[in-house]
Order: sequence, then structure tokens, then C-alpha cells
Amino acid sequence: MRCFEARPTTHVSGALTVPGDKSISHRALMLAGIAEGRSEVSGFLASEDCLATLAAMRALGVLIDAHSASDVSIHGVGLRGLQAASHDLDMGNAGTAMRLFTGLLAAQPFESRLVGDASLMKRPMERVAKPLREMGAEVHTHNGTPPVLIGASRGLHGIDYRMPMASAQVKSAVLLAALYADGATSVLAPGVSRDHSERMLAGCGVRLDIEGLRIVLRPPQRLAAFKLNVPGDFSSAAFFIVAGLLGAAGDGLLLQNVGINPTRTGLLEVLRRMGADIEVLNARDSGKEPVADLQIRNSRLRGIAVPPELVPLAIDEFPILFIAAACASGETVVTGAEELRVKESDRIAAMSAGFRALGVSHSVLPDGMRVQGRSDGAVFSGGTVDSCGDHRIAMSFGIASLRAAAPIIIRDVANVATSFPGFVNLARAAGLDLIESEGD
Repeated sequence: MRCFEARPTTHVSGALTVPGDKSISHRALMLAGIAEGRSEVSGFLASEDCLATLAAMRALGVLIDAHSASDVSIHGVGLRGLQAASHDLDMGNAGTAMRLFTGLLAAQPFESRLVGDASLMKRPMERVAKPLREMGAEVHTHNGTPPVLIGASRGLHGIDYRMPMASAQVKSAVLLAALYADGATSVLAPGVSRDHSERMLAGCGVRLDIEGLRIVLRPPQRLAAFKLNVPGDFSSAAFFIVAGLLGAAGDGLLLQNVGINPTRTGLLEVLRRMGADIEVLNARDSGKEPVADLQIRNSRLRGIAVPPELVPLAIDEFPILFIAAACASGETVVTGAEELRVKESDRIAAMSAGFRALGVSHSVLPDGMRVQGRSDGAVFSGGTVDSCGDHRIAMSFGIASLRAAAPIIIRDVANVATSFPGFVNLARAAGLDLIESEGD
């Protein structure tokens, strides 16, 4: 079993560049694969999750040239050019890939079967399958979880779908299927979620009418190939944003070329309300995505009640936000985050177990947590925590070493490679004393 040993340290500094955005990398491969012509993608995230998507697209007949780990050319086969894979499509640990592929493959004239690792095979898939069935797709799950069996399509029709909860993955799956539907498809969400799919579809020439939280897609005749420079992943930057707030020396820690899509950056607003000193520099666009450099300075944080409207905009960042909350004066309260229960792990339970092991005062709520923080001295006692095979839990407790009295041993960290290859090296370059090794 792979483990991290995070030894106590107090300062981080320098300028860092985090790897490319995982969500955008997934979508770029899929849309480029069904576009016409050759698309060029730089800054691609060569993580295990995204490499699972790359392997699946190749298995479906798409030629992809990898010029380097982060630069790929995708030779699109057009909307009707995908071919049946000769084997199950293995999504590994990638929930995004499985849900988006369910939408894409629901429209194809051949059968497909999607599987994943032990964690992914426990994650809910019916919320994607249900609207696709309403469109006429044949999608089967095993008691609501993978494997996902997708029958050969006999044609899809457009629907007006009201999403019961805001979810970029469900929304994206429906929009991918809608590319092939007879008639327009309307998706209405109850709240804001990531809009990478909408931005990228528009960049391919797809007509989208967006009014508030409603999206109407009219099926195109073709998708145009594109060139894309993938920005740095905000969810990966989040770990170093909190590291800088807890221990930045001097002028602070500079994070370069970070995607700041407003549907992703709820964490920035939450942290600012907690007293964080975060400066956005050199704001610019990369394709249709906003990008900037972030200057993070050492800050004295205070506890807050996280506003419910910011929860879906920071849902992937709550593990590292809980670390920040433990290091803030007073109480931080998170509610409305029940989605954390069905991520790569039950992230509420996993963070609570880690806090108990490291002496952090907190209480668990059905849909969140209360964290009683302290802003002075060593917040974490040191000890052993189990990441439950969840990459974000593992990396979050690595950052906790900035306020630890003794080393923190973090077990079961192999899945960090699913989203952030090179995390240990980048953490060490910033000043953290983090070692990866084989544990027992």
C-alpha cells in the first residue's frame, strides 16, 4: 500500500504551475473525437483518470497521437464515426468519464459496457441513466451502480429535463446524448454547476441557447475541430492555495496559469470570507476559459457558516477546506454538502476519521460538518490517517503538515495519480516535507 509521510514544516514559497484541468481534459478528448478534422490539445492532464478516457476513445476507433505527456492530437471521426469497442471500457477511478461516456455512447448504434475500479463500481449511476432513458436510450445499471450496460441506440428524441439537483456530470451526459437526438433538448438545473461542456460545445460550433439555468441544445450536423490550451486545474491549485494561507513566507506563494472559471471557484469566495489574502493577477482567456495567476499570502483565518449557494461551486474542494477550517479561529459550519457522501469515498466520514486521529474537535452532520478550529500553534497532533483510497483526502492531509506537531502518515494514496501526477514533487518544491513510500 502506498503511503505519504508528511513531516511538520512551517513555510511554503515560490512560484508553482499545477497540472492541466481534469474536467476540461476529459471533455476535450470526447468532443475532439466526434468532431471533424484534427484537434490539437496542449496542457492535457496525463493523469490516470484522463488516460482512461484517452484509452476508451482509442478503443472506439479514434486515432490519438501523444506528442508528449501533455500535448496530443485527436483525429476526429465525426458524429457518426465511432465504432464498437472489442472489450469493456474501463474507466478506472474516473466518475466523470463513466457518466459522460454513458451519455455519448447511449446514442451510438452499438452496445457498450462500462466498468471501473472497486471504488467506482460503488458509485451511483442512475441519475445519469434516468434522463437518458427518457430520451429513448437503453441504459442498465446493477442496482444503481456499475457496470453500466448500454444497448445499441434505435434513435433518441429531445426532452425537457428538470434536473433534481445541480450536477455538471449529469448535465454534460444529457448534452452529449442530445447531439444525436431528434429535436431540441432542454436542461433546467436548480442551481449553478460547472459549465466546461457548454463552453467547449459552443467552441465546436454547436448552437446552445442559454437563459439563466436553462440550456437548449439543437442537434448540429457536425462539430468543428479545435485547438485548446488546457488551463491549470483549480481543484489541484486548491491544495496550494490553502498551503499558502497557512504558511506562505515573504511575499507569498504564486500559482501560475490557474483556470478561474466562475462555476469552479466557490472556494476562493469561501476562503475570502474566512479572511484569506488571495490576489488575482494577469487575468486572461485561454480559449473560452478564464485563466489567471493567484498570489497567496499567509493569512489569519476565522470560522464561518459556508453560504449554501457556494457549496456546489466548491464541492470538490471541501476536503482541503476542512483543513483550512481546522486552522481557523472559531467554528466553521458546512451544510448542504450531502454530495460528499458519494464521491470517491464518503468524504465527510473520511475527513472525520482523520480529524479524530489527529485531535481536531468537530462534529459530523448528515450533509456536512462543524469544525472547531484554532489559529495558533500546532492544530494537528500527528498520527496515522486512512485516505480511503481518495486522492483529495490524501492530498488534504498532506497539506495539514504545515500545522502539525508530529509526522502525519497517510495510508492508501495510490489514487493521487488519478488527478494529480507529480503532487509530491510539486509539494516538496514549495517547501513541504512529503515522502511517498510503500507502507504495510
